Amino acid sequence: MKTASSTAQQPRLLVVDDDADMLRLLSMRLTAAGYRVSAVGSAEAALAQLDMERPQLVLSDVRLPGRDGLALFDEIRARHPSLPVILLTAHGTIPDAVEATARGVFTYLTKPFDGKELLDKIAQALALHAPAIAPAHTDEAWRADIVSRSNRMAEVLAEAHMVARSDASVLLRGDSGAGKELLARAIHRASSRAARPFVAVNCGAIPEALLESELFGHMKGAFTDAVSNHKGLFQTADGGTLLLDEIGDMPPALQVKLLRVLQERAVRPLGSSQSIQVDVRIISATHRDLEAAMAAGQFREDLYYRLNVVTLTLPTLGERREDIPLLAQHFLTRLAGKYGKRLSGFAPEALKALTTAAWPGNVRQLYNVVEQVCALSSTPLISLALVQRALRVPSVEVLSYADAKQRFERDYLVGLLKITDGNVADAARLADRNRTEFYRLLQKHELTPGHFKNEPVADTRQE
Repeated sequence: MKTASSTAQQPRLLVVDDDADMLRLLSMRLTAAGYRVSAVGSAEAALAQLDMERPQLVLSDVRLPGRDGLALFDEIRARHPSLPVILLTAHGTIPDAVEATARGVFTYLTKPFDGKELLDKIAQALALHAPAIAPAHTDEAWRADIVSRSNRMAEVLAEAHMVARSDASVLLRGDSGAGKELLARAIHRASSRAARPFVAVNCGAIPEALLESELFGHMKGAFTDAVSNHKGLFQTADGGTLLLDEIGDMPPALQVKLLRVLQERAVRPLGSSQSIQVDVRIISATHRDLEAAMAAGQFREDLYYRLNVVTLTLPTLGERREDIPLLAQHFLTRLAGKYGKRLSGFAPEALKALTTAAWPGNVRQLYNVVEQVCALSSTPLISLALVQRALRVPSVEVLSYADAKQRFERDYLVGLLKITDGNVADAARLADRNRTEFYRLLQKHELTPGHFKNEPVADTRQE
């Protein structure tokens, strides 16, 4: 016997057909399949029903008395843009149904239709349009940004929620693009530190001298161009959580200093003789094999065991393919706003192509592919051809011209400073710019030439 709560969790479908026998048959079949069904005989009655209760899906005949199924779809789309609609059509109205799919109808079935195919299409539409972000319960808000219904991810999230209650250091393993930073943020939100800062730093993306200053801070005059005191990320994250992303890329000299900070729970900024107490929960992440790095002498064993109190391993996207429809629709909804488009979803064939594709770049690559099809789509429903095109082209991050120029300019300046060991006069000469203009560019990108010098940095600390 079904309880009231289990009944409430069954998806509600609105079925529209002026043929009483067909309406009865559809209602019986869908109820037997576990759906709650509201059945009406006209578009006007369907709109009235929508005013009373919003279903999860509408199944409508194209030919209806008065306002037809296509006009009903237009009205539904205006009121509820994300509500999926499936049309039932006779052979004579197939061209209309095909046009409707280009306008955003999820799909259409021709009469007489196969019962199993109908149930498959309904299940597919419900899965694609299921609420991806809003958690069912407030106690799930900590992982609201992680879109998943996979059993593998459910196991990882259960362990993450458990470890979040402690202050144990966590090592997140997983391929690039698998979502390690998202999981780190979720752990922070589920912890007692949630009201305090979450700070992330990519240890492999910052030059060694600059990384030390970023992590631990520096005092005015500690090195050339240190014109003021700088608070490091450990101090910024005090009371909260610090994510050390790509910890496997941290230079060996810095590994020693990081270990000391973790042991003493205090940092000493560059150029300072005073230690500053910090209370920070450490989460580290890597896609590298740290055991192999230790064997090769590239990663300290004592640091490894201090960071690796609890290990969580994220599955690849290929190991959680059931999440691909959810993720693709979630990204599509978000990106439609960015590009100012009304995008309703993916054609079934396009969704199948996404689900079966190889994803070496994992969730990040899927996001980039969805962004490409969003930028290029001229219809509300994303077509198979557009998805195939995006999958054939190596997925790149889609940037505006201004953002791409900004990124290139910064990378160019960093490259010049590395080549010239931070010598501004030499770097400006290579760039064919005068020193004043070059300094302005450095200030614009917050680059400090002194951080790129090869000579040893002044340090008064006792080893």
